[in-house]
Amino acid sequence: MGIVDEDIATLRERADIVSVIGEHVQLRRVGRRWQGLCPFHAEKSPSFSVNREDGLYYCFGCGAKGDVITFIREIEHLDFVGAVEKLAATAGMTLRYTDVAESEGRRRRSKLHDAVERAVDFYHRRLLNGADAGPARAYLRSRGVTGDEVRTYKLGWAPQSWDALAKALRLPDDVFVEAGLGRLNNWGGQTDAFRGRIMFPIFDAGGKPVGFGGRAMPGEDPRKYINSPDGVLYHKSRVLYGLHWAKGDIVAADEAIVCEGYTDVIGFAAVGMNRAVATCGTALTEDHVRTLRSFARRVVLAFDADAAGQHAAERIYAWERQFELDVAVARLPAGSDPGDLARSDPEALRRAVNDALPFLGFRVQRVLDAGRLDTPEGRAQTAEAAMVVISEHPSELVRDEYLMTVASRTRLDPDRLRSMSRGRRSGGGRGGPAATDARGAVGGRRLERASVPGPEREALRLLVADFASLAPALHPCLFSDERARAVYEVLQRHDGSVRAALDDLAPPPGQGDDPPASLEAGPPAGVDDPVADLLRQVATEQSGAETDDVVARLVEAAAQRAIDALRYGASHADDPLVYAADLVDLKRWSEELRDPDAGSAALSSLLVWLADRFEETA
Repeated sequence: MGIVDEDIATLRERADIVSVIGEHVQLRRVGRRWQGLCPFHAEKSPSFSVNREDGLYYCFGCGAKGDVITFIREIEHLDFVGAVEKLAATAGMTLRYTDVAESEGRRRRSKLHDAVERAVDFYHRRLLNGADAGPARAYLRSRGVTGDEVRTYKLGWAPQSWDALAKALRLPDDVFVEAGLGRLNNWGGQTDAFRGRIMFPIFDAGGKPVGFGGRAMPGEDPRKYINSPDGVLYHKSRVLYGLHWAKGDIVAADEAIVCEGYTDVIGFAAVGMNRAVATCGTALTEDHVRTLRSFARRVVLAFDADAAGQHAAERIYAWERQFELDVAVARLPAGSDPGDLARSDPEALRRAVNDALPFLGFRVQRVLDAGRLDTPEGRAQTAEAAMVVISEHPSELVRDEYLMTVASRTRLDPDRLRSMSRGRRSGGGRGGPAATDARGAVGGRRLERASVPGPEREALRLLVADFASLAPALHPCLFSDERARAVYEVLQRHDGSVRAALDDLAPPPGQGDDPPASLEAGPPAGVDDPVADLLRQVATEQSGAETDDVVARLVEAAAQRAIDALRYGASHADDPLVYAADLVDLKRWSEELRDPDAGSAALSSLLVWLADRFEETA
């Protein structure tokens, strides 16, 4: 299921990648390519290159690469279908879907989004202008929320009425209920879900409204907050309040701050920390973490980590390993929350985040600070409590580092604590040396590949730029690097078409490193295949070399490799003279390459010899 392939192909051709990327990155033309600062990592010198003809981009700093759809997916954090739909809307294209039910489902979701958006506007106007919203405006002012913040975050007021929203919107019953805006009463009438509450609209990562959080006025309702019910659009275990505002700053800082309340997010932004998001009435979940990891590698918890309790530790350590994530905890002053602290002591709030401790470090520090260290009994009890916390961590190295901290603070022998730890973890620790995974990564980080020889890379750049002129002069024997040879061969199969070559290199459905679990996920943004990766690189690089010079350098380098191989063979042969004739010819032709008169003939002779030998050994 998905979008019709022809529509995707048409969109790729119609969408100008330079114009699309130019909305996010300042590009300047350099030869046949466009360059700018990479939007996916911090840099001072441009390493981000765009090939307009083939519709590709590549960053030589961080390795980000892809086409116009990939760029929108990555920059907007959308699924494949969402990115295609966004580009199609900009291009004025009407998309066709491969499944009628799917097409209808997306139209249905669009109606629900429109309904929630109308509700956002209704509540917002009511807060700004409604006479009945006066107490709500006064309350927000008392909490330090400004008029500009009310407008930025589209805050609203739900009147103390059973059906004010229903009467204003006049939606069909099914849309009203499915959008989470209310229910049908016993008489079949529409009843609003929110009444007499300050409304915080909740948006998805793409900025579409999906639900609400409603705060009761002080003393009005024991349920301080209620949220939209889970449904087609809103899933509290997945959505993060404020993400669509914060995602740019989160990516730039490579860090997300997670707090508990909507006003906490607003408070963080007020002190210049625009990378805060909030869970919507639920604990942090794996879906939340997975979402955040697509934006940043570090998460700072800006709420009482002990409130999560010991039972949360194992999940957090598992997330750190599974998502290659660092989780830290901001040490907020006792009894304060970020929203209030942002107004009363903004510097203390900034300091709490900037000095955040690793999750385990925070918990150990809390135990040590709460313990009595002035008596032997107190030190022993504190050490035991700290070791309980430390023993939960899966890494033996990390455990031992914190064990040394506990030993120092409690003035106890580290070996005694190690013995205690081994007894507690009977059967040994779960930690160990970093393992190499099936894809050649150590500790989750892929090993760097050796660089492609300069002449071979230059030849590939020219091949992409002018395939018809260069292809007849090349042969696989001229490429010593397997990736470079594979790029040359796949371009040969497709007459120089970069797009067709990349399609050829793409894995079959379900065979990629990260196959989509559903239509919403879409196909992978780009499988980390070394051949496809090299092709994307050379397709976005500029070359100022001359074709004849590059071919000569390739042939000369290949001839030298052949000479070295023959010499090695002769040195280990019973009859070295077997290699003599070939060595004489290769040396002579190599020397004649530099002769203006004999160079062309020498080049042809070398190429014929090298190609023949390559075919013999292939």
